[in-house]
Amino acid sequence: MTDYVDSYYARTRADDARRPPLEGEAHTEVAVVGGGMAGLATALGLAERGRRVTVLEARRVGWGASGRNGGFVSAGFALGPGDLVRKLGKPRARELYALSQMGVSVVRKRAEAIAGGVMPIVDGIAGCSWFDDRDAVRRRVDFMNETFGERREVWDRDRVRSIWRSPRYYDASFNPDAFSFHSLNFTRGNAAMIEALGGTVHEDTPVLSVDLQAEPKRIRTANGTLTADQVVFCCSGYIEGLVGPLSRAILPIGTYVVLTEPVGERLKDIVGAPNGVSDDRYANDYYRPLPDTRLLWGGRISRWTDPKGLVDTMMGDLRRVYPQLSDLKAEVAWPGTMGYAVHKMPQIGRLRPGVWYSQAYGGHGMASTTMGGELVAAAIAEGDERWKLFAPFGLIPAGGRLGTWYAQAVYWSYQARDAWNLWRQGKG
Repeated sequence: MTDYVDSYYARTRADDARRPPLEGEAHTEVAVVGGGMAGLATALGLAERGRRVTVLEARRVGWGASGRNGGFVSAGFALGPGDLVRKLGKPRARELYALSQMGVSVVRKRAEAIAGGVMPIVDGIAGCSWFDDRDAVRRRVDFMNETFGERREVWDRDRVRSIWRSPRYYDASFNPDAFSFHSLNFTRGNAAMIEALGGTVHEDTPVLSVDLQAEPKRIRTANGTLTADQVVFCCSGYIEGLVGPLSRAILPIGTYVVLTEPVGERLKDIVGAPNGVSDDRYANDYYRPLPDTRLLWGGRISRWTDPKGLVDTMMGDLRRVYPQLSDLKAEVAWPGTMGYAVHKMPQIGRLRPGVWYSQAYGGHGMASTTMGGELVAAAIAEGDERWKLFAPFGLIPAGGRLGTWYAQAVYWSYQARDAWNLWRQGKG
């Protein structure tokens, strides 16, 4: 069985329960292909609604981005809220954003039910500004609160620098409704909840081919065949050609996280709160201190899903923010592959009768994958049609390798814009 990549999450997982691969012939009411958060949230939503569900995961549950990320949970999508309003108008944008807020609530409820290794749940995420522009921070906070009913706060630079002692930071937007936690233990906890409700989760079960014309649908794996009345594909950045229209609509993009050695007692004088932190650059960092005084630091995206020199790159980013930690060493760094759509919104829908998909949550996945799972589960079990709100964001071809190069060029342009803005205020 393919094990987890070496990471903080894998090293501190609460249990090592292994789920057997599918062998032989089996039938289920709903088959879910993909055992990351999108697939497990869908399966759990179906199991809670009394449906018989089977999950097929090629490696281990949460093996991909769902078990490697920063562990941040907040409302919203990779597409920024301002762009969402510009594309859809305020009323429809509010509907979609409210669904993502529902996703946050469901994640919290499930995390509290799982407890154990998911804890601590640390409430509040700060968005620290790299730019000397308090009015811009205030405008963003007012926009989010007035448009989407959020409860964000403006923290002035004195307060920010008394907590996060970085020469890079000015004012901040603080979101008290966002939180951070152990994402792999949460993902694995979802799998256990599915099983407790009578569902089945198979690991080490790569899907080799599917017959979606047949009734019931036929899914061929390495060691068996599963037939199902309905199928949901939740593979995202790992779909690798399994279903053409879904594969062509996904950009697999790499992102990265590093775990430092323990900082020790001096951490409280440098990072003085347990909250998650991100910043307002286009190409931003995100990080959080852990209970044992290590820092979990993430950032960057690129077309390379396993780059060389990752430790040096990520630690260079950390030291740029906290030069007083220039002597700090890394313990391990790891990549993750996210699935992006060209429109930067989730792709949630029905490919044909009995064939559903939930994918493209890259960059903002912990809450939105759970939201998508709830929408698809409610559609299958109850005829709920809220999933149609995502119809404007369809399966647009992403351009294959050219698309990943385009995404890389966009990220480089973000870095260039950040550098220009910093140069203009004399911080470059």
